[in-house]
Amino acid sequence: MEDKLERMFEEQKNLDTYIRNSQEKHGSGYEFSDKEWIDRITTAIIEEAMEIKEHSNWKWWKKPKDFTREELKEELADLLHFWLSLCLKLGFTPEEMFEKYMEKNRKNAERQDNGY
Repeated sequence: MEDKLERMFEEQKNLDTYIRNSQEKHGSGYEFSDKEWIDRITTAIIEEAMEIKEHSNWKWWKKPKDFTREELKEELADLLHFWLSLCLKLGFTPEEMFEKYMEKNRKNAERQDNGY
């Protein structure tokens, strides 16, 4: 059975390479320090999270918009793209992220058990 997280990392690596090659072909600047990459990618993650928030109709003074689960899935997929890019940029593997998730998940459950 295919490891879906592993596959997403691989697909994102391919997309990032494709984008980099495309940008270089068109003469766009694409060289940034690690700190600049972290800043740019986390900004993109924040922006995608805000797009998800927009679907919640949090602006009580505006006429609410309808939204679909498909629209939310698309926004979450956008956010996931940037999360994966950041993991790759930082050299984190799917295995490392899985282990860290499981560790943090256990810790969060323990916190709830202890009145967090």
